[in-house]
Amino acid sequence: MIRNFHVLYVGQIELDNIGLKGTPANDRRYSDERLREAFVAARDIAQLMDRLGYDVLWTAEHHFQREGYECLPNLIQLGLWLATQTERLKFGCAFNILPMWHPIRLAEDYAMADIVTDGRVIMGVGRGYHTREVESFGAPLLDAEANRELFEEQLQLLLKCFNEDAFHHKGKYYECPPPVDYRGYRLKDITMVPRPRHLPVDIWMPIASGKTIDLMARYGIKAMVTLNGQKILDDVLRAYHDACQRHGRPKKLGEDMIWGAGVYLAPTEEEAIGKLEPAHDERFKWFAPFGFVRYADAQGRTWGTPGAPAGVPSLRDGVEQKAWFCGPPRHVIDGIRSIADKYPGLENFMIHWAEGLSPKDFKEQLTWFAKDVMPAFKKA
Repeated sequence: MIRNFHVLYVGQIELDNIGLKGTPANDRRYSDERLREAFVAARDIAQLMDRLGYDVLWTAEHHFQREGYECLPNLIQLGLWLATQTERLKFGCAFNILPMWHPIRLAEDYAMADIVTDGRVIMGVGRGYHTREVESFGAPLLDAEANRELFEEQLQLLLKCFNEDAFHHKGKYYECPPPVDYRGYRLKDITMVPRPRHLPVDIWMPIASGKTIDLMARYGIKAMVTLNGQKILDDVLRAYHDACQRHGRPKKLGEDMIWGAGVYLAPTEEEAIGKLEPAHDERFKWFAPFGFVRYADAQGRTWGTPGAPAGVPSLRDGVEQKAWFCGPPRHVIDGIRSIADKYPGLENFMIHWAEGLSPKDFKEQLTWFAKDVMPAFKKA
């Protein structure tokens, strides 16, 4: 049963001339002043969510995006600041891109945030998907196997920082500590100082592939899935559930997962689609080339695979696939329940802010959702 309500804001500024016929994504350029708008938007949304009773605001780490779509480079710093601007809301990292970090520095930064905010920053990690970002930081992405191998070793080291009082790690990419002399003795192990106050640390990841699912289950990582068509969502939830069972981590179906979807409230479904469509289309102008069209055809084949559709999805495709819920509150409530009721362990629903939607419009949507949708689940 859905109990917790999350929001995903990837860090876009208020984009102009949006929609399929608007400015091409690669042609967008914004000034430093405009790109800073993402921090104002994050603060305003966080304060509103705090007042309205939402649980977690998730943001995304990205770099070099002069196009204005994803403009937040450090999520732990952001969460620390937003915690000072709010009272109870938590801040999730969706996601710290581990190949662009030294895992010990990331672990230390998170531990400090966990201590000084009393657990209001939530750890998340990912492998990355922008070559411009990951390769510019000197890590592999085009070589997917090298990226996976590096990420797994970094994850192992991150977990040692959190979970072991003292440790030594020697792998292909890291030796921590190296066998050097220190104050008259040879180093054999190190201790991260400080370690987080709240242990064990909950770590979240996006589900991207079957190999990712097995890795997550093996290391006890929690899962986020967003804007998936219902067939692919069901496949993913069941695959994660089965992998956890195989690795001795039994869960209820949907447990330790966050399910995200797009939402737009209006008196009718048609009115909602008409108002949301330009923002939806702007989103996929940017994200579709990265492979983020997680819909299936009538035969269950993922879009973009042989024989399945390969184009940019329309909002009506998303509504049909139940990746987006549009219309009056009762209609949206029924739509969310039609998915959530299938999974007895699913407690977390996340609203995905369509990247072309203005902050003003989104704040109005969050307010309406909190007033007329959330109570239907909170009272259950």
